[in-house]
Amino acid sequence: METSKVIHAIYTDDDVLMSAVKRVKAEKHHIEEIFTPFPVHGLDKAMGLAPTRLAITSFIYGCIGLTVAIVMMNFIMIEDWPQDIGGKPSFSYLENMPAFVPIMFELTVFFAAHLMVITFYLRSRMWPFKKAENPDPRTTDDHFLMEIAIHNNQLELENLLKETGAVEINIVEKEEAH
Repeated sequence: METSKVIHAIYTDDDVLMSAVKRVKAEKHHIEEIFTPFPVHGLDKAMGLAPTRLAITSFIYGCIGLTVAIVMMNFIMIEDWPQDIGGKPSFSYLENMPAFVPIMFELTVFFAAHLMVITFYLRSRMWPFKKAENPDPRTTDDHFLMEIAIHNNQLELENLLKETGAVEINIVEKEEAH
């Protein structure tokens, strides 16, 4: 493990944070991470992060759920144990499909929702018993923290962050895993 120096700039207002992010990015500095107590609308775009592809996986999981529902209902209600329910013959799936729509909808939503939660946690590396990576507990309450790596530009960064409205600036040694 190597250690490197990072600056932790703390802000108390999300609007001040947004303008600070835009200013820091305009000055061509790389923001490592931002910790916020709540989602800040537009922060991902201001940081220049790529859009998420999780919606694509959600659609795929929904399609898997729909397929499981169709195959399951066809097997159970048509092939394995056909029954005459309310005068509806069970000779083909298509004849009975209108009655199966609620089940198809529910399994589509079930698969998409549950598999998306699992995917999100795995993608975010948030598994049970994982140690929290929050550098300052105040960011879970009412403070915002911007983390920027220092590359022989500490004084310049400190002055820039003070100008942008940072209420506190700390220099921290951060361990890096390779």
